[in-house]
Amino acid sequence: MRFEPALQIATVDGIGEVQPGTDLPALIAEAVADAIETGDILAVTSKIVSKAEGRLVAADDREQAITDQTVRLVASRRNPETGHVMRIVENPLGLVMAAAGVDASNVPEGTVLLLPEDPDASARAIVAAVLERSGVHVGVIVTDTMGRAWRVGQTDAAIGAAGLRVIDDLRGSTDANGRVLDVTVAAVADEIAAAADLVKGKASGRPVAIVRGLARLVPAAGADDADAGADADAGAIAPDELPGAAALVRRGEGDLFRLGVEEARAEGYAAGWAAAFAGRSATPTDVGGSPGD
Repeated sequence: MRFEPALQIATVDGIGEVQPGTDLPALIAEAVADAIETGDILAVTSKIVSKAEGRLVAADDREQAITDQTVRLVASRRNPETGHVMRIVENPLGLVMAAAGVDASNVPEGTVLLLPEDPDASARAIVAAVLERSGVHVGVIVTDTMGRAWRVGQTDAAIGAAGLRVIDDLRGSTDANGRVLDVTVAAVADEIAAAADLVKGKASGRPVAIVRGLARLVPAAGADDADAGADADAGAIAPDELPGAAALVRRGEGDLFRLGVEEARAEGYAAGWAAAFAGRSATPTDVGGSPGD
């Protein structure tokens, strides 16, 4: 059997240390100019995007920075040995993450790094810069590390995207046995982000990777294989016509796990008291209890 890899991933040299004010789209476009091909996908670590966009903020207390970036507390747990409280929260991007995505690693003492303000817009800027520099249509994913419910450890996922389909919706197609697929929607942007992280690593100094072999997900590349579906005849599609990674975020009623166990119990307890004593002055505290008891 001859093995011909359908997917290739390589890191990019020449990025160097990124500082606030760095023209990151131009820097990346120049670094990949000799290697990039139409239909390639760039996976860009969010940290360099945040640094270039000046998202480094003074914070003697990282916990306060996390609080400032918290839209909603999802779950919290105190470590009995250290006393530290881990918080899983929703941040302003709608992402549910540990510590709101606030990063204190590889930054000057007394500072923390926030996630990009609009990762999808950051990805669009890189797509445009590569097109201008090389005349090549690419997809771009801005990646960050996340934990997973029910699973140990972390993996990279897409928090920003442009120029590619972030999901591969297989609903309505059939499997090998002819059964119609009803719910299969592959989060391909997250899968690409995780795969690219295997090459980029966390301490390699190579925050950008080129992913090749998935041109079918980059409609502007004009892929003509059968897997490209309707996009094969769609011609060039402007990056801002495709939904970004924000489309991957479950919100509101779509979030089936909106709260952690303790938070859900406390919310239900409080709601029960409110319903029981509607129109009265009594509260759980008045009668010696509390929603957390």
